[in-house]
Amino acid sequence: MGQRSSQPQLYPGDIVEFPRNKHFSHFGVYYGERDGVSYVAHLTSRDSDARLLLFGRAMKSSVKVEPVELVGKHYKVSNYLDGTHAPRDFYTLVKPEIDEAVGKTFTYDILFHNCEHQATLYRYGLKKSVQIEKIYGQIYPTWKELFEKKKL
Repeated sequence: MGQRSSQPQLYPGDIVEFPRNKHFSHFGVYYGERDGVSYVAHLTSRDSDARLLLFGRAMKSSVKVEPVELVGKHYKVSNYLDGTHAPRDFYTLVKPEIDEAVGKTFTYDILFHNCEHQATLYRYGLKKSVQIEKIYGQIYPTWKELFEKKKL
C-alpha cells in the first residue's frame, strides 16, 4: 500500500482503508476515540446469517462501530475525493447518520452498495467505489464482446 506507518493520525470523519489483498480493501469512517480506544464505523456482512448470493449480494449487512484494531491492524487514511468534493461536517451530519444506521439492516451489494460506497456516502454525501470501477473497467470489454456474440 506504499505506507510504512500503518497507523496514521486519524480525525473523525476520515475514510479509513484496510487492505485485504492486492485487489480489494475494506473501508470505514473514523468515528473517534472512547476510553483511549479508536473506533471506526463500517458496513459489514460479517457475523450475519446471510450468504453472498449471485452477483455479490447479501441480504443482510449492517453498519457497526468497532475498535479500529478489531477491523484491521494495517490501515491508511483514504480521503481521496477531498480535492473534488467537500467533506461533510462530522459532528452535525455524519455522526448522527452513523448513530441512526447502527443496528439497522442494509442490503450489501458489491457493485452498488459496498463498504467503500458507504464510507464515501458518509464523508462526501455520494457513493463511489474506485476499486469496483477499476475491476469493472477491466471486465467490461470482455463481457461486452461475449454479449455481442451472444455467448453470455
